[in-house]
Amino acid sequence: MSLRFGWLSFFTLALALVWAGYGFTQEAVRSPAPAAPSPFPDLYEASISELQEGLQKGLFTSVDLVKAYFARIDEVNLQGPTLRAVIEKNPSALAQAAELDRERRLSGPRSALHGIPILLKDNIATLHSEGMNTTAGSFALLGSVVPRDAHVAAKLRAAGAILLGKANLSEWANFRGNVPSGFSGRGGQASSPYVPLGDPSGSSSGSGIGAAIGLAAAALGSETDGSIVSPSSVNNLVGIKPSIGLTSRDGVVPISEHQDTVGPMARSVADAATILSIIAGRDPRDNFTLAQPPVVPDYTKALNAHALRGARLGVPRKFVALLDDARVAAFNASLATLRRLGATIVDPADFPDAEELLASNNETIVLSTDFKVDVERYIAGLVEVPTGVKTLADLIAFNIAHASEELVPPFWTDQSQFIASENTTVDQAFFDALAADKDLGQTRGIDGALRAFKLDALLLPTDIASTPPAIAGFPIVTVPLGFLPPDTPLSPAKPTRESGPNMPFGLSFLGTAFSEFELISFAFAYEQATHTRLKVRAFPAAIPRTQLADVVWK
Repeated sequence: MSLRFGWLSFFTLALALVWAGYGFTQEAVRSPAPAAPSPFPDLYEASISELQEGLQKGLFTSVDLVKAYFARIDEVNLQGPTLRAVIEKNPSALAQAAELDRERRLSGPRSALHGIPILLKDNIATLHSEGMNTTAGSFALLGSVVPRDAHVAAKLRAAGAILLGKANLSEWANFRGNVPSGFSGRGGQASSPYVPLGDPSGSSSGSGIGAAIGLAAAALGSETDGSIVSPSSVNNLVGIKPSIGLTSRDGVVPISEHQDTVGPMARSVADAATILSIIAGRDPRDNFTLAQPPVVPDYTKALNAHALRGARLGVPRKFVALLDDARVAAFNASLATLRRLGATIVDPADFPDAEELLASNNETIVLSTDFKVDVERYIAGLVEVPTGVKTLADLIAFNIAHASEELVPPFWTDQSQFIASENTTVDQAFFDALAADKDLGQTRGIDGALRAFKLDALLLPTDIASTPPAIAGFPIVTVPLGFLPPDTPLSPAKPTRESGPNMPFGLSFLGTAFSEFELISFAFAYEQATHTRLKVRAFPAAIPRTQLADVVWK
């Protein structure tokens, strides 16, 4: 469903030459006179609770919110810095908002998400009749008719959320080939709001960009290995990658039934917990959800600023050694903060199988084999596919036949992963790899370390945290940790930059299956003590100017 590997048109070179004109250079300016305080929340940072309070007080309506977010998308998506975060806006969103406003007046809100606009990654199905496509970023699925909302989309809709649009992504959740993160044939090459032409990470790239700069209240992403937590990290966000089986994958374009999951990407732990509480739950169309606890917790009750008191947290130090000095230094500093908040830090607390896990190729076998089976099953369940594709071989042939849209030189020509997956079969080697992943990720991995050191959770820099929980099917919660130094050189844009000044990175809390409540509590306590996200904003041109004051009563 998504992997994290980090179109631009012929304008790429011109864009790279004019980035300084988008305010990246620091210049002294005279401070303006203080403005009168606005009665409206700043949409760059507004929380779901702040938006809900304004809606309840009648300061603005959900129609106002949709108009404001649409205007913000228009400012930066295909104009200005051309971040390419959003593939489609929902043509039914304003009508949905108006109906939800009427409902609020008559009977009050359905939930904390009533009238709140949320972006969905373009591999999460939404009713075709409302006017949006579900394509995983590929022209091969353009115009396809899904049988129903994805289960998570249906739960959002039932809670009164507004499905604002479809976010760009690494095409096929980064499982087509060696292609830069954030590129899809339909959406083009997305880029970071923190570093001009920066790598937005992926595969939930547009979800990360959109949530980071207030193109929506929050977003849904999907993850197979890193695709929620990595773009959350790079875009200065909170991301929750749930345990396999906590959220349904029905109606989500797949990679692997054994590793795919769907979760929230938001500007705060509270917002992410609010959304997770809505989308979690059993679904008879996804057997994996039958393994979840009988009652899904209200994750907002985990928002305890004192949760770290008495917690035992471990550091798998052998993984940390893989990182650069800036990230390691920020991570080590976070340990002191956690101790100050009452946690006991066990360092090192390495996995019993750390070296074997790092060297393993089992995940590649599992994902390649699963994808061929699972994507063909997904396509077979569609009501209509105008392009006529039915199989993975058809997708490969479609890309070759439509190379000018899909296999775009010089950076986006590869589909080697498709080809490798097409050559797989479900054989004993697959089952052996699946069993080995469970052993490496669970028994001798995360669970092994938790038991050996009597830990409540594990800590890792997000950039190297995703694979053990991915193969184990276990959760991660990432929060903002720090930023690369302001004097970090801009790396070359090929087509995106791997690094640059103020590029964000995150801290991850890892645990055993269905330990989201505890991880959210630890992440919230850390977030409330540090407020790292607020220390650096996106570069000026990437920050939309439209606010509610520009649309209310207009």
